[in-house]
Amino acid sequence: MIVFDTDVLSYVLRRDPPVGLLRRIAEIDPRDQVTTSITLGELVYGAYRSKRPEYFMTRLRELLLPNLRVLAFDRKAAEVYGEVRAGLEKAGRPTAEPDLRIASICLCQDASLATGNIRHYQKVPGLKVDDWLKPFR
Repeated sequence: MIVFDTDVLSYVLRRDPPVGLLRRIAEIDPRDQVTTSITLGELVYGAYRSKRPEYFMTRLRELLLPNLRVLAFDRKAAEVYGEVRAGLEKAGRPTAEPDLRIASICLCQDASLATGNIRHYQKVPGLKVDDWLKPFR
């Protein structure tokens, strides 16, 4: 299972998304393409902060949401989050809260995270993370 982070999905929502990114996504079984409720919240927030909220909300509702399962930040993820956050803080390596919630969901699902922000997630032990945007920058 591949969990798409906010930045990867933002690239998909662009007017002209990179063809290589779309091809890479197409290679994955649609049942294994997911995102998180945290990411969805970030995408909606970004849409409403933009100069064209209606445009981005329509793209989100018509392009992404019908094709992606959204994983919740549930009880299991909350327990993993608390444990990982405490461990990182004790080690002097705190991580941004939204990123840590996304990572916790991935850890619970034994899923890989597709992102363009590797450094946001490097500190999280056991997290499988891959930079999907490097070729498109």
